[in-house]
Amino acid sequence: MQVDDTTRQAATPAASEPRLRARRGARVRPAAATSSTTGAAGPVAPKRSASRVALSAVVMAIAAGLVATIALPSYAVNPVAPETKIVDRDTTLDGEQEFQAAADLSTVKLKRDLFEATSSEVLLRRAYARQFSSYSGPTAEDFLKNPAHPPFSLDAVFAKGLEYRGVPYVFGGADPSGFDCSGFIMFVYAQFGVALPHSVTAQNLIGQAIAPEDAQPGDVVIFNDNSHDGFYAGNGMILHAPYPGARVRVQQLWTSNVHFVRFGI
Repeated sequence: MQVDDTTRQAATPAASEPRLRARRGARVRPAAATSSTTGAAGPVAPKRSASRVALSAVVMAIAAGLVATIALPSYAVNPVAPETKIVDRDTTLDGEQEFQAAADLSTVKLKRDLFEATSSEVLLRRAYARQFSSYSGPTAEDFLKNPAHPPFSLDAVFAKGLEYRGVPYVFGGADPSGFDCSGFIMFVYAQFGVALPHSVTAQNLIGQAIAPEDAQPGDVVIFNDNSHDGFYAGNGMILHAPYPGARVRVQQLWTSNVHFVRFGI
């Protein structure tokens, strides 16, 4: 049967219409679904936006907390510094608060270390002072009464005199509890059996005068005005009991107005 073009054209749309609809339906359905979804999501979209805003706010709050935490110091108090006790809190007239620390709060005072050295001469003088401060031994008279004296020599006399360095000066003193100048000479010479008076003038009168260049340690230096005397120590030095407040010592002669006498030889 031959079909003309008009019949073919009329039949073609009718026959292909279901296929076209199916194809269009397949293509349009997603669009419809999208349209439906979009239509249904119309009121939902604002909810998603609000949740996102809320979530962003939470995240920003957490971030701000972290930043604030990092900005804080590691210690609220100094772990090394000692704890200060606050026991009272008063209010002044101006309304300001005044704090008072506990009475038992320890304080540290800093000061520079100082080092002081004591000379051997001072230590020796202190030792002699302790040794003779309560002397109760023999007097010059006691020595003279006991004839067993050591061999006499100027060196021995001078060495014996050196043993009494540090004995305090005492006016009228003639033993190691305290010497005056002539009492010192008298006491030392008495230990070698040589009797001398307790007087500078009297010692000067009985002594044998010698030239200054012949003087030796152990000889006696007498001031020309008879005001003082002592043992010659050589090299322009004198061993003597100086004056009140001083002690037996060796020092440089401070005047040339002196002369020398010798005893025992």
